[in-house]
Amino acid sequence: MPQGVPDTIPDDGLTTRQRRNQPVLAVHTGDGKGKSTAAFGMAMRAWNAGMRVAVFQFVKSAKWRVGEETALTALGTVHEQTGQGGPVEWHKMGQGWSWLRANEDHDADHADAARAGWAEIARRLAAEQHDFYVLDEFTYPLDWGWVDTDEVVSALGGRPGRQHVVITGRRAPSALVDAADLVTEMRKVAHPMDAGRKGQKGIEW
Repeated sequence: MPQGVPDTIPDDGLTTRQRRNQPVLAVHTGDGKGKSTAAFGMAMRAWNAGMRVAVFQFVKSAKWRVGEETALTALGTVHEQTGQGGPVEWHKMGQGWSWLRANEDHDADHADAARAGWAEIARRLAAEQHDFYVLDEFTYPLDWGWVDTDEVVSALGGRPGRQHVVITGRRAPSALVDAADLVTEMRKVAHPMDAGRKGQKGIEW
């Protein structure tokens, strides 16, 4: 697709503008580093376009404050104070979804928390509450059977309006990959950890 020109034009009855404005379901998977980083980069673009951005982290510890969280949360504050960009929400499963804080029992069962998190996302999709969703490391609850893949694919395929969704994580189920408009597989060629080096600030978080 050189210079942004598609290789083929489908005979779908849509105009160029209509086709361009279709919502995108993206999946970033594979064993290489950069899946979440790429998704958060897309979220920053969405913010700049004035979209309502929401990030849902499914695996990372609530105690681990990644740099992108700080940056995107700050951009949300910029929007509140100046009107520039769009609003930003960031939710982490590890500390209990905000809509479940009254029930601490969910903290003890990660599978229940993941299912509750997905149920809330599905509700927000149906209500068109956000324009751009990052479901970070959501492939793991699907791979582990905590959340039903067919249910997710159905809800994403039937989402109303123009809501973009990016899902990250290794071992993305084939049904999710087949349903996606944009799929990128990160392949590891080399990593500092291969040489015994631990993750470092500014690179991993």
